[in-house]
Amino acid sequence: MRAIIVEDEIPAKEELEYLIETHSEIEIVGAFEDGLDVFKFLQEEEVDAIFLDINIPSLDGMLLAGNISKFAKKPYIIFTTAYKEHAAQAFELEAFDYILKPYDEKRIAAMLKKLETAFKKDHSQDGEKGDKEPAADQVTSRRINLRKNENIIVTDVNDIYYASASEKVTLVYTKTDEYMMPMSISEFHAKLPEDLFFKCHRSYTVNLTKIHEIVPWFNHTYILRLKDIKGEVPVSRSNVKEFRQIMQL
Repeated sequence: MRAIIVEDEIPAKEELEYLIETHSEIEIVGAFEDGLDVFKFLQEEEVDAIFLDINIPSLDGMLLAGNISKFAKKPYIIFTTAYKEHAAQAFELEAFDYILKPYDEKRIAAMLKKLETAFKKDHSQDGEKGDKEPAADQVTSRRINLRKNENIIVTDVNDIYYASASEKVTLVYTKTDEYMMPMSISEFHAKLPEDLFFKCHRSYTVNLTKIHEIVPWFNHTYILRLKDIKGEVPVSRSNVKEFRQIMQL
């Protein structure tokens, strides 16, 4: 796995290099202090990950990441910064992670393990599909970034049980945790694989593979009880027909 570091403070750059070399098998193939130099480098070279400081000369990290997000093959972006206020924007850019300075070695080690695992999983999926290179959105479609406090949690969509609308945000539930997405339920549902999730209600989307029990309810609707968790999900009357077809009821 090839990566570059973009950092204009030498002590921070050297510390990050040390942590990456100590806790991963990632190869650092370049280090840059200027955003424009990075952009020029990426016109000719491909890397798998970019450790990107936000406050860098010429082209700041957010603008650089916005340009990189348009690449056909998108590298994982790990933002590094001393400031928390950029977390929401990093989330919108679908960054792999968001690391605050000063660096915490345990936090960095956990992130690197997660990064290498995601890289291996993506590339093993590529191999199963044959020699044809899949589109970038196909590679990343089974992962989604969820937000927990100031952290961005890269999550396999199979781990999501359901999501529900809550005023202007969407709450997302896994087996063990709850996350918040700063978007509507419709926007969140559009990010999910159509073969796995069904928008069963204007305020809910559900992972079809997590349904344990289908309970008849009022006006020929249903309540869905899920595996492993206590949450119940309604199927609205307007969605009952499609739900029956999907579930072969």
